[in-house]
Amino acid sequence: MTPFRYAHAAADDWRRALAEVTGALAGARGSLGFVYVTDPINEHLDAVVAKLRIATGIEHWVGCVGLAICATGVEYYEEPAVVAMIADLPADGFRVFPPVMKDPAVLDPMLADWLGPNAGPYIGLVHADPVNPLTENLIRGIAERTATGFLVGGLASSRGTARVLADEPGDGGIAGVMFSDAVGVQTNLSQGCSPIGPHRRISEAERNVLVRLDDRPALDVFFEDIGEVLARDLSRVGGYIFAGLPIPGSDTGDYLVRNLIGVDMDKKLVGIGDLVEPGQEIMFCRRDAASAREDLSRMLAHLKSRLSGPPRGGIYVSCLGRGASLFGDDSQELGQIRDELGDFPLVGFYANGEIFQHRLYGYTGVLTLFT
Repeated sequence: MTPFRYAHAAADDWRRALAEVTGALAGARGSLGFVYVTDPINEHLDAVVAKLRIATGIEHWVGCVGLAICATGVEYYEEPAVVAMIADLPADGFRVFPPVMKDPAVLDPMLADWLGPNAGPYIGLVHADPVNPLTENLIRGIAERTATGFLVGGLASSRGTARVLADEPGDGGIAGVMFSDAVGVQTNLSQGCSPIGPHRRISEAERNVLVRLDDRPALDVFFEDIGEVLARDLSRVGGYIFAGLPIPGSDTGDYLVRNLIGVDMDKKLVGIGDLVEPGQEIMFCRRDAASAREDLSRMLAHLKSRLSGPPRGGIYVSCLGRGASLFGDDSQELGQIRDELGDFPLVGFYANGEIFQHRLYGYTGVLTLFT
């Protein structure tokens, strides 16, 4: 199968970066385009899409803005940069949908017209505005409308309005593209943290506040798991220690990483960035570069074993807490993907949260390959 055409560029002036990308993609054969731009180009996303349409003749584009974006073997931070890829897919193998703000049922007429009332798309690639409080509910509702219950993607990241693209730029909702089973897709997720203690059972909780774990004060258990050195200096905990919520029924030990919000030393409480209930399991974990590299290798090996040949192209959505801050400078995270899977067309961005199946993750990398 023919690899997808892709291009990427950065420049002091966003117009020069865009001109380099459009020049490289001019005349490319395809039916769907993916484009990601860094935050300095956010306000010019309309112009970016218009120029890409003129250069390629391709009408359908999806993507978003990111504080950082990536392509094969390279990451772009802060500077004006554009990455784009053109996928040569069957015209009836996908449908782009505009931002869904409140009710995923608005997609039903479009899906029925496309595939019929009794069929669903195979998988969806989505980009979401992180300010919408209904985002997690929307992810679940849209995933339920696929035959596999599966979405991939992430939350756009910006210092301003985090814009998403589904043919036209927008904000406030979750938008993207659905694929039928006529499009070959393989996907997997890599964690960026590693557990530091056993699974604990929540004995008592109030919304997002842990009161008792394993019938003991939550803070006592937390201190036990993180160790004496960190317990004596909680200033070292932020951005290093997190709460992990194991996913029931997962055969891979999968878990959701959530931030620690704070502790109450007097009442021995621990606050985390998600709602929890008594009886639920929880563990504490740490952001760990060595474990992240090892898990990325595991994920890449698993994907490689399912491929019959080089990918035609791929989309990589990684967390803003990964990249240079976890793997180091010189685009080491993207370099590892290239070194282990080969030099195939890849574009993507660094997200405020990653979407995999019907859940919103953190500190993960989601790689989706077209075969």
